[in-house]
Amino acid sequence: MSLCVIAGGKTAVLAASLFTLSWTHSVEKVEWRETWRVLPAGLQLVEARVKGSGAGMEPPPDARLEAGWWVYAPRVAALPVLRLAASGATGAGWRLCADGDCRQIGAEPGAP
Repeated sequence: MSLCVIAGGKTAVLAASLFTLSWTHSVEKVEWRETWRVLPAGLQLVEARVKGSGAGMEPPPDARLEAGWWVYAPRVAALPVLRLAASGATGAGWRLCADGDCRQIGAEPGAP
């Protein structure tokens, strides 16, 4: 499977079936990580990790605390497209990692 990323008017295709997105929460200023799987039906959220709670980011009841991270497996349908918008309130954009290759996307505030 391949992941197509369009950011800042540029397109990149990554030969990856699994990737991680991480960012800093704009209010609580803590890191959030999500692991996604690329499927024929779209992008499936596999796992979420958050380094704290509060301001709309409370972990669900089935979350477990592992080395300071609240870890859980969201039960949501696969998405055909994942749109990310950079608010400018976090001091950075999104970090996308796949197969050991990481890149920063959405560093400048703007629409999805």
